[in-house]
Amino acid sequence: MREASVRPASVVATGATATDASAPPNSGAPGALEQLLAKGRLRATLSMLGPAFIASIAYVDPGNFATNMQGGAAYGYLLLWVVLAANLMAMLIQYLSAKLGIATDRSLPELVRERYPRAVTRAMWVQAEVMAMSTDIAEFLGAALGLNLLFGVPMLPAGLITGVIAFAILGLQMRGHRGFELAVTALLGIVFAGFLFETLRIGPSVHESLRGLLPGFNGAGSLYLAVGIIGATVMPHVIYLHSELTKGRVPCSDDAERRQVLRFERLDVIIALGLAGLANMAMLAVAAKLFHTPALSGLNTIQQAHQELGHLVGGTAALAFAVALLASGTSSSSVGTYAGQVVMAGFINIRIPVSLRRALTMSPAIAVLAAGLNPTSALVLSQVVLSFGIPLALVPLVTLTSRRDVMGVHVNHRLTTVLAWTCAIVITALNGFLIYQQFATS
Repeated sequence: MREASVRPASVVATGATATDASAPPNSGAPGALEQLLAKGRLRATLSMLGPAFIASIAYVDPGNFATNMQGGAAYGYLLLWVVLAANLMAMLIQYLSAKLGIATDRSLPELVRERYPRAVTRAMWVQAEVMAMSTDIAEFLGAALGLNLLFGVPMLPAGLITGVIAFAILGLQMRGHRGFELAVTALLGIVFAGFLFETLRIGPSVHESLRGLLPGFNGAGSLYLAVGIIGATVMPHVIYLHSELTKGRVPCSDDAERRQVLRFERLDVIIALGLAGLANMAMLAVAAKLFHTPALSGLNTIQQAHQELGHLVGGTAALAFAVALLASGTSSSSVGTYAGQVVMAGFINIRIPVSLRRALTMSPAIAVLAAGLNPTSALVLSQVVLSFGIPLALVPLVTLTSRRDVMGVHVNHRLTTVLAWTCAIVITALNGFLIYQQFATS
């Protein structure tokens, strides 16, 4: 029997859990949110930050390194506007996912299972698993490259070591969400600090950066990379994950308390996604400054970018790049595995051991490493594949958050719905045009 069939309609509409509904009124005991706010505004805010930081690590994963480096080398600052637009879309999308979890105490996959036909739910699960594997290709290859660049570890053993590190980080999540959040946030800080250092050291052109914020393309190649940048920035698996991270995080007794939690979550999204967006823009601007030359415009591997950083700027810059890549790959790999658990449990109500899921999702990346394929090309291709999964996650997200019987008083405003559908249409249109260009030029 489906969970929705035994859940009171009034509970679904307001997002209150059965526990909330049965709590004795006016018991006098302070609620969880009230206790949190009693600690002071600053401590309460810091305690509430976290879910968006988990999601944001996926927005600076190794796929971003590959697409941003290639985009800057081939087209200079031209695609900087794509990075900015993708990040703004990500902020809206991740907030909607977080809001869904807070308002309904359900994750997006759970609500799809409850409210959509079984055939649709299973199809959604299958495509979400494909997206998870595409994600793992980028994350594993990036972390393996980081180990290879830092310590000279061969690529295949480096990939296996990455799996072990991911298990260790996931072990923190099994002991409670806060340790996992702090570990991932620390790794995000390493990535951000690395590219802040690169930007200050190299000094990209401010004038050219501002020009790069004006929309435009330069042929099919720039469109291919633009779609890859969007695929590397707006990640389907964290659209599903964010709602899981926020549901029931702070038990709320009524809609007024949910509004307070939503205000904290908006701040969480703005800070976390803002840092991720700045890191991405710094990546592309650094690549544009250093590599957009006749000799280096064809740069197409992360190893080459690392080597040229060392030649052009110095060993410290190359070291910062490699450390940031390793931090990005290991943390995003752990988040990807966690998202895979959420997807399977939500869509088909089946849970498997995390070790088995880790082995399944890492297998395509290990196969790429074993075959000796170009890791950076595989990274970019994986990001293009990911971009095709974005509309499939966005459509139910926007639909459900626009329904008053699901969200109650927290239903989307009309403008929010219009903006969200615009994001979905733009991404879908870019993907369709990319397919047309590929067939037209083949």
